Amino acid sequence: MTVSPNVGTELAPAHSAAQHKPRPLPLFLELLRSETAALPERMEAALAGVKAYQQARRTPRPGPRPAVASAGRARLLDYGGDGPAAVFVPSLINPPHVLDLAEGNSLLRWLSANGVHPYLVDWAAPEAGEAELSVAGHIESLLLPLLDALDRPCHLVGYCLGGTMAIGAAAARTPLSLVTMATPWRFDGFSDEAREGLAELWQNAQPTSAALGAMPMEVLQTAFWKLDPGTTVGKFEMFGRLDPASDKARGFVALEDWANDGPPLTLGAAKELVEELFGNNVTGEARWKVDGRTVDPHALPCPVLDIISASDKIVPEASAARAGEVLTLRQGHVGMVVGGRARATLWEPLAKWLSQVQH
Repeated sequence: MTVSPNVGTELAPAHSAAQHKPRPLPLFLELLRSETAALPERMEAALAGVKAYQQARRTPRPGPRPAVASAGRARLLDYGGDGPAAVFVPSLINPPHVLDLAEGNSLLRWLSANGVHPYLVDWAAPEAGEAELSVAGHIESLLLPLLDALDRPCHLVGYCLGGTMAIGAAAARTPLSLVTMATPWRFDGFSDEAREGLAELWQNAQPTSAALGAMPMEVLQTAFWKLDPGTTVGKFEMFGRLDPASDKARGFVALEDWANDGPPLTLGAAKELVEELFGNNVTGEARWKVDGRTVDPHALPCPVLDIISASDKIVPEASAARAGEVLTLRQGHVGMVVGGRARATLWEPLAKWLSQVQH
């Protein structure tokens, strides 16, 4: 098969370099100045933290895993292990490796050593000719073929928007169980300010996105920053005070590099996400269709576990589907997966569920 030019590569490959982060850097600096304008010492501390982050030594990430199946650009990566198969579906917005962040902080590698056989969907970057591929289209043309190619019963586990997509896939294929983590479904659970702000960003970005056939991840990154600007700036103040050689500093760098990377969204996925999911709440109102079926997480014929966070600033608790069993945590959107308490509060309960629940 001929590989088409990669949209993500065409946009700006150099932007993944550390000196360009946080992405988009000019808008981050504008946010920083706005948040610290009345407190020059905070501005100085935050800028020092940004410089320290840009100059920090990067620890090599864990080695790549083999692919056991592919569908178009998407691949299914095998993490090995004994026990039931569990396919992890990450968001389209950031890279998938938050679930395999670093040595000693990898949900997937820990599960592999603790009675589960995890697989990870790697969406890769959009290719030329995919501009119209919607969120549902990603499920139909990429995710479902990967599940079919696995050819063994599996659990489905989705994180963030990947959880929304896993719900759609579970309606089309009956997994052993479905687990959603920090997953939005009732998009009217987001604040009016957040939804209106995203709509405005989309309106401004739409002409450029239409020309590219994709929406750069910087557009959504800007929206995330505006949800909690104080924390966005404050964490760099904190980082500037850390010993660069400390585990905490290395963990910060790994997580920020993940958060500031990611391919663009196809134009179709961006349009469906902003206009239909956020704008019209089609999922929450049971009007979203995948593979010709209307998707209702409460009507799935498999066990469901919805893991939510009461302190999530990115995906608020009110937006969760609350289908099946509900596990409520107190960590943030990302901290629930990679934070210091993640093993006790999420990894271990998840391993227990995947090992014990059989369809």
